[in-house]
Amino acid sequence: MDTGDTAFMLMATAMVMLMTPGLALFYGGMVRSKNVLSTLLQGFICLGVVTIIWVLYGYSMAFGTDVNGLIGGMDFLLLRGVGAEPMEGSTIPHLVFCAFQLMFAVITPALITGAFAERIKFSAFLLFTVLWTTFVYFPICHWVWGGGWISNHGGLDFAGGTVIHINSGAAALVAALLIGKRKGWGREAIHPHNLGMTLLGAGLLWFGWFGFNAGSALAADGIAAIALMTTQVAAGCGALAWLFAEWFKQGKPTILGAASGAIAGLVAITPGAGYVSPASAIIIGLAGGVICYAAVLVKNRLGYDDALDVVGIHGVGGLWGALATGMFASLAVNPGGADGLFFGNAKLLLTQAVDAGATIIYSVVVSFIILKGIDLVIGLRVDIDDEIQGLDISQHSEIGYTL
Repeated sequence: MDTGDTAFMLMATAMVMLMTPGLALFYGGMVRSKNVLSTLLQGFICLGVVTIIWVLYGYSMAFGTDVNGLIGGMDFLLLRGVGAEPMEGSTIPHLVFCAFQLMFAVITPALITGAFAERIKFSAFLLFTVLWTTFVYFPICHWVWGGGWISNHGGLDFAGGTVIHINSGAAALVAALLIGKRKGWGREAIHPHNLGMTLLGAGLLWFGWFGFNAGSALAADGIAAIALMTTQVAAGCGALAWLFAEWFKQGKPTILGAASGAIAGLVAITPGAGYVSPASAIIIGLAGGVICYAAVLVKNRLGYDDALDVVGIHGVGGLWGALATGMFASLAVNPGGADGLFFGNAKLLLTQAVDAGATIIYSVVVSFIILKGIDLVIGLRVDIDDEIQGLDISQHSEIGYTL
């Protein structure tokens, strides 16, 4: 065991935990004031729900002994055998790795909440979180990081572009389509109520993302340093790219655009953070900001109500990041990775596309089944009167502000 690596990973774990409350603030500021508390709670409560199922069986499903490349075995039920001893091939306690991965599992269903904000029953949300995390997140996590089929054919996902962002983006699209548009969407103005809250959330996400990406090196080493720097570069470039793109398109730059662009850049660099150079991160971040901004504009033309742009930022940004990793990855940066298209290996780009495609298909199909089942049993959407009144009052008997 290395105490320096262990201390670094303890800090990275805490930073990734902070991302979920940060995400709640990021989303909470973008909804109307009558729905701020419900939006905050949906993100925050994932810290409780996912933690319980992770300890009971989730860690075992994700990282237990591989079963046919599809799922982990039952080795670690109730974290049996997961203790203070170092993992095989690692310098940190097994329990620290388990806790670090838990924070990834927590934030992924929280990301999806932005797609159905302001209109889902809280009971339906809780059931969806348990079922989706169990039957979608845990298997895909195992495929990529737990010894499953994707990890065995050379695909690269340093910190979760496929596992977290493409996966949640695909599910968010299904949720937005099945639950339907908010009342008045497309006919009346629906504006964010507190962009200061959103910017605070974006700042917390940016801060936590250093733990997210650099921590995925699982050691305080040179690869962690590379991941930290590429994360900063891509985030800054994404913020600038989105800002200038909307300035050109709409005539004025906005704070929401800058915050959204930063998140787009962070999403885009996530799969390649420890595999690409800072110079490549400039291209990935700039392109990510523009591509995700364009995806948000397309949403309005296609007519689906992804309330807080989960599909456009996380789905599309994650897909761009996975493909960009297939282009810009370099063995000169990380000998444990692979060369991408621009370094003589076109096969990696094809592999990345196959992995992303498989993730999208699986997530879409299983998410559809889960959401349809919930709708049949307890219903997904609040009554129209409750939606007009606002979810804070109708679902929780609280109000966000007394002025």
